[in-house]
Amino acid sequence: MDVPERPWLPKKPWLGVTRPSWVMILIAITLLGLSWLQMSPTRPVGVATPPASGDAGAAPVEHPSSSCSGFYRPGGGRRVVCSIEEFGGVGDGTTSNTDAFRRAVEHLKAFADEGGSQLTVPRGRWLTGSFNLTSNFTLYLEEGAIILGSQDPKEWPLIEPLPSYGRGRERLGARYISLIHGDGLSDVVITGQNGSIDGQGRMWWELWWNRTLKHTRGHLLELMNSHNILISNLTFINSPFWTIHPVYCSNVVVKNVTILAPLNAPNTDGIDPDSSSNVCIEDCYIESGDDLVAIKSGWDQYGIAMAYPSSNIVVRRVSGTTPTCSGIGFGSEMSGGISNVLVEDLHVWNSAAAVRLKTDRGRGGYISNITIANVTMERVKIPIRFSRGSNDHADEGYDPKAVPRINGVYIKNVVGIGVGKAPVLEGIEGTIYEKICFRNVSLGRLSPKARWHCEFVAGEAYDVFPTPCQQLKNNGSSSWCRYS
Repeated sequence: MDVPERPWLPKKPWLGVTRPSWVMILIAITLLGLSWLQMSPTRPVGVATPPASGDAGAAPVEHPSSSCSGFYRPGGGRRVVCSIEEFGGVGDGTTSNTDAFRRAVEHLKAFADEGGSQLTVPRGRWLTGSFNLTSNFTLYLEEGAIILGSQDPKEWPLIEPLPSYGRGRERLGARYISLIHGDGLSDVVITGQNGSIDGQGRMWWELWWNRTLKHTRGHLLELMNSHNILISNLTFINSPFWTIHPVYCSNVVVKNVTILAPLNAPNTDGIDPDSSSNVCIEDCYIESGDDLVAIKSGWDQYGIAMAYPSSNIVVRRVSGTTPTCSGIGFGSEMSGGISNVLVEDLHVWNSAAAVRLKTDRGRGGYISNITIANVTMERVKIPIRFSRGSNDHADEGYDPKAVPRINGVYIKNVVGIGVGKAPVLEGIEGTIYEKICFRNVSLGRLSPKARWHCEFVAGEAYDVFPTPCQQLKNNGSSSWCRYS
């Protein structure tokens, strides 16, 4: 399979997807310009309480940098460098290297406090089951190196469910571990010369399609309770479930990454920061069967009890397609809260939605101080959507009175071509969906019958076409939206 050399500019279409037009991009850049925004870097602390309403509704301030990759702080060169071949690895695509990877990491763990270590994967096809990483460690894939996920489920051990979910996301009880996993780590780099990590997920998708899945599928890469992480210059292919999942982490950078999965592959989200802070996602190209990027923070009463929000997240220069989901999603698991998120220069095509906030009764939590700027969309069914009522709960113990709060969502500088409908903004009765701001939004030629659909939301809109709903009436005396 040919894969793109640069995530944001694929060399050729993959799985029948048409590459975006450069003319379209240039027009969008000319119309949109740049918008730099700043967020204060706070670490999540014990209680998932939204910011005071005055802060949540305040206009975002400017961010002076075009890159957030400084969230990762390099720890210096690695003292010890080894090849997987030194531990008996064979890159023929058929020999199992599970023991080789596990032995290698166990050996290199001894150097975590002595300058760190690097495990190099040379050109070849390296079949393996799940293995764990260690601290002060680099996993480096040379050009032409491909790590292949084992087709034996026994090589994906079961682990405990996440405490903020209370159970496996798809099935009760335990869940399968990710192919590459880490817990409680510091200073981890996963990088290379555009090598690939291929989860060979079809086996898992078929279990899901056939309804014979006994435990929740594993991710391709999951890091838990970890700090100072860099994931870059790699291609991730065919994840069984969500592809890259940092959970309970801080200072995470995902940069120059390509993520590919068949467009009908179930729940193959690209990058899902979950109850994590100071996360940078930039210059990534994603094709998947679910959201390109989804920000999460726990599920119903379990997420509320853990109260571990996702905060201070930058998503910049991400492009891709997903026929059933969105370019950037918030939730639906957001019970610990989501705040201080900047999404900039998003390009989405042939997709169900470009931007989506997903909530439900029983979720609780909040989504606060979100800025989405400079969005280009082509052939998108619903450009911007707030959705509700999926009735998707961990168990019967959720509190139906726990409703989400949405406060301070700024969406500006949006261009759409071939958009199917006007935005759909459905809040939940009895909740607070307020200070929703739209500025400079042009969705092109819609059907004359196309109308915004808004329920239980309040805010303002300026320079928006087609004409927004009554709940977003302009207020000439207000400056919180018009001049933000």
